[in-house]
Amino acid sequence: MSRILARYADIMDRISVFIGHSCATLIFACIGVSALEVVMRYGFDNPTIWSTELAMTLCAAAWVLSVGYVTERSRHISITMMELIVGDRVWRIFRLIQMIVSAGAIFVLTLALWNPAIRAIERMEHTGTALNSIQPVILKTAIVAGCILYILQLLANIIRWVQATEGELARGH
Repeated sequence: MSRILARYADIMDRISVFIGHSCATLIFACIGVSALEVVMRYGFDNPTIWSTELAMTLCAAAWVLSVGYVTERSRHISITMMELIVGDRVWRIFRLIQMIVSAGAIFVLTLALWNPAIRAIERMEHTGTALNSIQPVILKTAIVAGCILYILQLLANIIRWVQATEGELARGH
């Protein structure tokens, strides 16, 4: 069973890294769209009706889909003062508690977002702007997907935490 869980953690880590790196292309696309808008607006006095909406969609999708990568790398914004105060052993327990609470909170958030995302897809919601894109469908779906990726990566991180703890116990630490 331990090998199966370790294999799951390895696979999930690779998926998170792949998606995280892939999301970088969305950020570069956003930069390109924004640069084009600046040229069109100030160079040709002919602004686009779609660039702001597209840039927001690209950045938001990159942000919510890269959460697994950020979690896999443990690169969330954190206040490390407590780590310095309580020491390594207590901090490891705090990390486990944080991962469990996060997984529970994100699970509840996913449940709350599921039906609105399904409704957006079924109705093919549009923004109602001049472009009238399907941004609500894209973002509502991306948020749910990001939540699921986050939960799956948190489970992989918990598996890694348990493996590290078992390793420490085997070494007598």
